[in-house]
Amino acid sequence: MNAENFLNSILPKETAGSITNHQLLFLRYTMAVLVDLTVLSFFSEFWKNVFIESFSVAFFAALLLQILLQLTIAFEHRLANYFKAKPGLISKIMRFFSSWAVLFFSKLIILRILNIVLGDKILFTGAFHGVVAFIVVVFAIIIFEQIIIRIYNALS
Repeated sequence: MNAENFLNSILPKETAGSITNHQLLFLRYTMAVLVDLTVLSFFSEFWKNVFIESFSVAFFAALLLQILLQLTIAFEHRLANYFKAKPGLISKIMRFFSSWAVLFFSKLIILRILNIVLGDKILFTGAFHGVVAFIVVVFAIIIFEQIIIRIYNALS
């Protein structure tokens, strides 16, 4: 079964053959949440520094992580564009530093939000009160999302 036949089989007849941007966005974020869920679950199962109480907690954490990561990326892009619009070397330095700061400190904020929302149902332990474990998990999520995107693009 080719991709078009597959999509036609799961989409209502009135949308068969034409996929909207909203549908593509939905599929992209559904895939991203599933990748996040898979990565979180593997780390929880195979690494003692990550504990997730249940599948439903892992699913909610994956959904929350995806939302928070997208908000972080959007904020980082807005900040980078602000400095990109300004001339001079100082603006370039500030663009680099601000992007790094947002991407680094956002992980600490996201970890805190997960702790507030999910409490002891999800735990990252180890070096620096679990920050290292959390950053490893987030980087793994980003890497696997990129792998999925590259595979998808290679199939076109």
